[in-house]
Amino acid sequence: MEFKAYKMDGLGNDFVIIDQRIENIQLSKDQIVKICDRNFIGCDQLIFIKKNDKLDANLEFYNSDGSFTGACGNGTRCVAYLLSKEKNKSSIDVQTSSGILNSKILKDKLVETEIGMPKTKWNEIPLNKELNTKNLNFKILDKKNNEFIGGIAINVGNPHIVFFVKNLKKINLKKVGPKIEKLSLFPERINVNFAKILNNNKIALRVWERGAGITKACGTGASAATIAAIKNKLINKKTCYVQMEGGELKIEYKKNGHIVMTGPIKTIKKGVLNNFF
Repeated sequence: MEFKAYKMDGLGNDFVIIDQRIENIQLSKDQIVKICDRNFIGCDQLIFIKKNDKLDANLEFYNSDGSFTGACGNGTRCVAYLLSKEKNKSSIDVQTSSGILNSKILKDKLVETEIGMPKTKWNEIPLNKELNTKNLNFKILDKKNNEFIGGIAINVGNPHIVFFVKNLKKINLKKVGPKIEKLSLFPERINVNFAKILNNNKIALRVWERGAGITKACGTGASAATIAAIKNKLINKKTCYVQMEGGELKIEYKKNGHIVMTGPIKTIKKGVLNNFF
């Protein structure tokens, strides 16, 4: 088996991208897991580019544990940059399982992607029972056993829960992240975000991604944290800068209700995978 692949990075959130438009390369779950393994090639998520007769492409996203996921903001920005170079145009439209996403290539590998409207109803997250999504009333202990209560659920192409805390360093994300991700309340599992309000348009964020673990950046996580902060009146600006380990994303909540994220990308390498399976 031989196929072309790209390794790309959006704020430290890294991806292996496989183009299936010419040859439909089929990979098993075990093969996806192997590619994503840090001891092999390694990435947070694997992305397939597929042919679309009306739009620039279809995209499919897979977590590093081989599970399918609906959307990835940083991954979409990376693919949009690739397609813009190929097609020699600055606006790219792709189909995902979460809808059509439009991206614009700005300058210096800066890419803007519109990811649609947030959803906040319990069955849109989804939850397995009706609850107040503005406060799921979770009780969380930090590293020093200090307890706080909360949890805001929101879907921005994939499901997220957001906790606002005063000290991000006190959260044992490696311990609490997978526990919350796999709770029976979330039939599709959930991305777990811990955020700290820095000022009226700046948030610090740590993310446990479902199926991937701790990541240096998460575009939909940054979007979820921003919308949760706006809707709960924790910030009073509609444009927010979200700081993560991998860097900063600009998140805008437009008047039409859509979310737009802007940030840098880079190509790490491109090449051919062969004789690995």
